[in-house]
Amino acid sequence: MMSRDRAVRVDAPTERTNPRTRDIDLLPTLDILHVLNGEDRTVPVAVGRVLPELASTVDMAVTALRAGGRVHYVGAGTSGRLAVLDAAELIPTFNVPPDWIVAHQAGGSEAFRRAVENAEDNAATGAAEIRESASPDDLVIGLAASGRTPYVLAALEAAQQLGAKTALITSNPDVGQVPADVVIAVDTGPEPISGSTRMKAGTAQKLLLTSFSTAVMIKMGRTYSNLMVSMLATNAKLRGRTIGILQEATGASEEVCEAALTAADGDLKTALVHLLTGADVEASAAALAVADGQVREALRTLTP
Repeated sequence: MMSRDRAVRVDAPTERTNPRTRDIDLLPTLDILHVLNGEDRTVPVAVGRVLPELASTVDMAVTALRAGGRVHYVGAGTSGRLAVLDAAELIPTFNVPPDWIVAHQAGGSEAFRRAVENAEDNAATGAAEIRESASPDDLVIGLAASGRTPYVLAALEAAQQLGAKTALITSNPDVGQVPADVVIAVDTGPEPISGSTRMKAGTAQKLLLTSFSTAVMIKMGRTYSNLMVSMLATNAKLRGRTIGILQEATGASEEVCEAALTAADGDLKTALVHLLTGADVEASAAALAVADGQVREALRTLTP
């Protein structure tokens, strides 16, 4: 039975008809894929145009985390699922505290697997979740392809009322006035299948989230060079990976790296600083503590 709820027509580029794909249903399989691939290839260029706004959002996130605050992702549908995925992957990749990046998805965990009816239209829930979990030191990032999702906009408005910083990631350059300190409006244009924002808009959101969170982790000292030095060796596979990272960063032998990792109780950063400076494990750990986990700062402290 059809819902009797009021219908809303959304005026956004993602909802318009793409003239390049009008006859896509008449094409052979390989040609369909070539057309879709051609559309996909426009997304990184569009993302590149909003990097200044993304950089401002990264800096707001770093400020929030250094002040003891958190970063909240808020999204519905595909946007919410991508937010949950990005937040979850940061924990094993960078060994971050699980509450550094918190994802809020309209409809809750059930919506990760299947659509929850009217969840994205529930503005009251979006606002309530932020009021209950955010603080003035936090950053709240909304994700909405159209830029008009009630759940997301209400969450951003509630965040501003708390005094938190806010940002919106959208594929609607014409979104207008929204409750966000920074608007990252990536112009992905009409979708290959009209309104299917799991396609180009979703790809843009994935690229933006991955770049955002990776840049935040770099700024927070969770890497050294381009190496994942914050991970912990909690099993045999990860221990092998950490030894490889130590070898790459120091040029020492596998035996020396393994001994250093053992001496550091599996703490990769401590073993790294120990090997690069020659300082003992205790001094290396202490230097890292003073440097708030920043490897390069600890190296400057210990290297004459």
